[in-house]
This record gives sequence, structure tokens and C-alpha cells, in this order.
Amino acid sequence: MTLTTQFYTMIAMIGVGAWLGLAIDTYGRFLKREKRARWIVFIHDILFWLLQGLIAFYVLLLVNEGELRFYILIALVCGFAAYQSIFRYFYLNLLETIIKLVLNLYYFLTKVVRMLVVKPIQLLVQAVLLIILGTWKIIFQVVRFILLLIWRVVKLCLLPFKWTGMLAWRLLPESVKKIFQILFKKLEGFFTLVKNRKHSIMNRVKNFWKKR
Repeated sequence: MTLTTQFYTMIAMIGVGAWLGLAIDTYGRFLKREKRARWIVFIHDILFWLLQGLIAFYVLLLVNEGELRFYILIALVCGFAAYQSIFRYFYLNLLETIIKLVLNLYYFLTKVVRMLVVKPIQLLVQAVLLIILGTWKIIFQVVRFILLLIWRVVKLCLLPFKWTGMLAWRLLPESVKKIFQILFKKLEGFFTLVKNRKHSIMNRVKNFWKKR
């Protein structure tokens, strides 16, 4: 390995060490360990360190074809220490600023979508429902008016028949009236009996199904 390659390897590993510190802070900021289950944190940690190991090996492969030397570990520690002592404070502030900007942008886009898409759809649906309900009320009132009008016209048309029937009833002899009264009472009793039988049968069926 030439001196130039060794120099590039040192610089690259210092960068990887700084990247490792940056990645750890970013990972900790988004993971929020205290709010996660332990097994989830365990799985995330394994995946995180596997990814960081692959990144470091890939960089090392590009620089010196993957040769491991002792000074590489020293360069990693130096890069990590440099990040912790110099760049960590500025990076964390930058990270929080970026997160706030992204959240504010998200809330702004959410409000825009709500105002331009969701709200018009809600107003349109409400307008359609109001039109449907209003139309239904108008149709109901018109149909009700027509039915009442027809009923009154029918009652007016039946008045002569009613008066004729009342006059004919008054002119009937008392013996004929008694016959009709007896007939009406028998019919009333027959319908009452049928109604009672119907209720009795229904009660028996209900009791039968309850016992089953």
C-alpha cells in the first residue's frame, strides 16, 4: 500500500468516524428509545450497526480495496471524537431546524389540502344532501296536499250517497232495521272472534318457538 493510499484511507476513515457520530445522533433523535418496546429497539440497533458496518467497509473497499490496518481504527476514533467535540452541537441544532421546517411544511400542506380539496368536497356533499332533503320535503308536501284534496273531493262526492242512505234508513220499517242491526252485530262478533283466534294462534306460535 503506497503512502498516498494510506493518506486517502486515513482521511476517508476520519470521515466515516464523523459520519458514524452523525448517524448515531440522527438515529437516536428519531428512534426515541423510551417510547419503544425493547425488542423493537433491539432489532433497530442490529439493523443500524449492520448498515454502518457495510458503509464503512464499502468506503474502505473504494479507497484501499478493503485492507484492514490498525491505524484505520485510530482514524475512525479520531473522526468520531472530532465530530463529538466540534460538529455535534451545530449538527444537532441544524437537525432540529430541519425537522421543524419539515413539520411546518407538512402542516402547511395539510391545511392547504384541507382547504382546497377536503373542505370543497364537504361543502359539495352538504349542498347535495340539502338539495335532496329539500326536494323530498317539497314532494312530500305536494303529494300530501294532492291526497288530502282527493280525499275531500271523494267525501264531497259521497255526501249525496250518505244523505240518501241516511234518509233510506229513516224510512225503513222498524222490523227491517232490527234485522239489519242483528246482522251487523253478528258480523261484528264474527270479526271479533276471528281477531281473537288470530291473536291466540300467534301467541301459541311464539310460545312454541320460545320453548324450542
